[in-house]
Amino acid sequence: MPKEYPRSRRIAEQIQRELAEIARDELDDPRVGPVTVSEVQVSRDLRHAVVYVSVLGADAERVASSVDVLNRARGFLRTQLARRMRSKRVPDLRFVHDTAFDRGARLSELIDEVGDRRRDGEE
Repeated sequence: MPKEYPRSRRIAEQIQRELAEIARDELDDPRVGPVTVSEVQVSRDLRHAVVYVSVLGADAERVASSVDVLNRARGFLRTQLARRMRSKRVPDLRFVHDTAFDRGARLSELIDEVGDRRRDGEE
């Protein structure tokens, strides 16, 4: 079992909070919809961070576009992050679409369908 690294976890949580605020308040690009920063994973050496995001109410094309815009704006986002954090090093950022919300919504739909069928007498 790998050893847990509390410092990298604390930094990941701080990055998640700060990026959520930056995306909401300072990222002024109409191509990026309402973005949720769902998770951040920071490497042990704190040089790299993978930022998992989901775009609320968007189709696959819009999600891909939003993630692309975020990746293109990572220099700006990293600079804003550096201003807010008290750390010698701010990791390089890489944005990735988090499919967990999509899978959860699909499972919820399937559960609702089964419930509706049972109420209607279909089994």
